[in-house]
Amino acid sequence: MKKISIMIPCYNEVENVGPISEAIVKIMTEQLSAYDYELIFIDNCSEDGTREKLEEICRGNKKIKAILNVTNFGQFNSPFYGMCQTTGDCTISMCCDFQDPPELIPKFVEEWENGYKIVSAIKTTSKENGFIFFLRKCYYKLIRNMSSVKMIENFTGTGLYDKSFINLIKQLDDPIPFLRGIVAEYNFKRKEIPYQQAQRRAGKTSNNFYSLYDAAMLSITSYTKVGLRLATWIGFLTAAISFVIAVVYLVMKLTHWYSFQAGYAPMIIGIFLIGSLQLFFIGLIGEYILNINTRIMHRPLVVEERRINFEEDTAKENSL
Repeated sequence: MKKISIMIPCYNEVENVGPISEAIVKIMTEQLSAYDYELIFIDNCSEDGTREKLEEICRGNKKIKAILNVTNFGQFNSPFYGMCQTTGDCTISMCCDFQDPPELIPKFVEEWENGYKIVSAIKTTSKENGFIFFLRKCYYKLIRNMSSVKMIENFTGTGLYDKSFINLIKQLDDPIPFLRGIVAEYNFKRKEIPYQQAQRRAGKTSNNFYSLYDAAMLSITSYTKVGLRLATWIGFLTAAISFVIAVVYLVMKLTHWYSFQAGYAPMIIGIFLIGSLQLFFIGLIGEYILNINTRIMHRPLVVEERRINFEEDTAKENSL
């Protein structure tokens, strides 16, 4: 009997972990009863009672498991680590807040049985904030055009992954993994399933400007060279323009034409323009350096506090 693993990351989802587990168990027992399954929650140090709720859920069903992190390891590390802990013939990753409909699971499995190694859920529309959805679409198009890897538009990581792909990501040894980029980079046989993203069932999203910015910078610094190349090209251009202006002003000064100019205004404008460009690209280069620094330090993806319903339900530290 084939085994399906469903992995759900959560952070402050006390109102959602119960209903999502019930919905998934119902689907697995009624629509996919020919398969064995495990449902793994990985909690990123919730502070609202989610952990206590997970303990209660796990006591009622030994196929439901939980990994409790010692602290919050971010929106990328924790789900990636959770996927690496699954034991099924395929792994389905989805959100806890019902924005990714559990009804997609049978469709994922059907396409997997048709031979696809990855089945990606692609957002065609969304009931979230329209402006945020627009910004996301702009970001997807930007990173797709900037990257040498053909990034997948409107793909958040939700979908099904064959065990062969899970075995691959276990070997990557990447301390700051970007799953969406990895999926696009290694180009397994993949099927896209369109869906409308629903509103959160309950609770408040933990996404904010900083988390969205962090996601954008991780993808840009991991999968593009455009930022650094742009800094070089604009640096050459501004240097050339500055040299020409300096020569022109020198000639004007020597030939007494300077009195016809608008004082120091052009010089001040030039200083501010070049200075602002320098600060922008120093910041961008700093993001690349931060990416390199994080990889060099190579801290663990996640440190566990405790496991529930695994073969060894003990607290331990794990690193990939």
